[in-house]
Amino acid sequence: MIHQVKTQLQHSTVLPQQIQLLKLFHLTSTELQQRISEEIDENPLLEENLISDNDEVALKETVQDYQDEEEYQYDDIPDYKTEHNNYLSDSNLPQLPISEPYNFRKDLKEQVRFTFEKRQQIEIADYLIDSLNESGMLDQSLEEITDDYSFRRLKAIDASEVARVRNMLKELAPGGVGCFTIREYLLFQLNKLAAKSPVVKKAILLLEKFPVDFNFRDTEKLTRVLNIDNHELNIVLQIIRNCKLKPITEIDSFGVNGTIIPDFIIRRNEDGFEISLYHQRSATLFINNAMANSINKQNTLDKRALQYLKGKLSSAQWFVDAIRQREITMQKVMRVIIELQFEYFKNGEISALKPMILKNITDHSGVDISTVSRITCNKYADTHFGIVCLKDLFSEGIENAEGKSVSNRVIQSAIAELVKNEDKKKQFTDRQLVTLLSAKGYSIARRTVAKYREQLRIPAAQYRQH
Repeated sequence: MIHQVKTQLQHSTVLPQQIQLLKLFHLTSTELQQRISEEIDENPLLEENLISDNDEVALKETVQDYQDEEEYQYDDIPDYKTEHNNYLSDSNLPQLPISEPYNFRKDLKEQVRFTFEKRQQIEIADYLIDSLNESGMLDQSLEEITDDYSFRRLKAIDASEVARVRNMLKELAPGGVGCFTIREYLLFQLNKLAAKSPVVKKAILLLEKFPVDFNFRDTEKLTRVLNIDNHELNIVLQIIRNCKLKPITEIDSFGVNGTIIPDFIIRRNEDGFEISLYHQRSATLFINNAMANSINKQNTLDKRALQYLKGKLSSAQWFVDAIRQREITMQKVMRVIIELQFEYFKNGEISALKPMILKNITDHSGVDISTVSRITCNKYADTHFGIVCLKDLFSEGIENAEGKSVSNRVIQSAIAELVKNEDKKKQFTDRQLVTLLSAKGYSIARRTVAKYREQLRIPAAQYRQH
């Protein structure tokens, strides 16, 4: 029997503009400038004033008297001595060549448009590229990516289609982008070797069938299951060591010179700290009022043209407001971070770092936790003690002997210090490190010490011998 039932459901809807705003929060200073340039190129109503007040004053002071063509043409100054003045002043000549930083995401998206044919595949590929971490790998599982993509696009998509696009993405340059794990990336490189020699096949077999034994360097078992001797095993391990551990290296992501452009500038003063943005873009962006006012007075344009211009005006107004909101939110979040890590920002000592998670920032600032995550995930701050990655300031807490919560970054620093000063002929085991840390007031398990040691990329004691 057919019957009707009334139900009341509660759900939230994410508007497209909210998604675009979250994407703006995620961008670094360099990526934001590129995004602004693209928006200005696409929107005739949006403009950017790149000349500051000081530049305008200097420009007025350098105005010369009128020169006719004959006087200008027959001066005694060679062209090569004055040509650069059209671009740079004599007092601000660059000492090094200026190069555009390499953006691997932009490069991958350009390759996608030349390689992929279906529109849906291009959209999925763009989403996967935006989901890559700075190493060019995916942190989420295939199911999580599929669910997130379906939610944002408001349409269901099969995980097999996402997997197919991911495999196509791995074939682009640099090869292997989109791998989930280092093991998968190592296998990708080994399978791409032109000559499938028996040694390469053994290396592939080792990673596919015996990854646990490989991680623990169980050489006795590996020689037995691979049916090789120690000499051949060393050759197999050397082939694996010659492979890269991640598709995108730090030099690749920051450019040839490895330059990090900070997003925040933090300076100490008598009252505490002064926070400013490296580039405050909202002060230079504006809407062309002459064109905006003329839209309402247009009677000769057809409906389509008028609707197009009104759409561009609304888009320009939203973009300017979004940039302004981004900057206000970034300063609000940074202010809370400094408040929670005040002692650390005084001198930059890791020992002064306190446990801090994203929820702490949300509770103190009122900013949504997803927004805090996007603002802090790839941002840097220029301080009086050097460049600081905001992501490194977040850590879980562990209670010490006095009952106080201590950041795990402090414990990691203590482990690194102990290993650095150990006897090179008799290295500390993880159990010995537990004892030494306990003497410092840090009571943690051996398994936790091993985890922190691996995060610091410190080999086990038997592999640290010189």
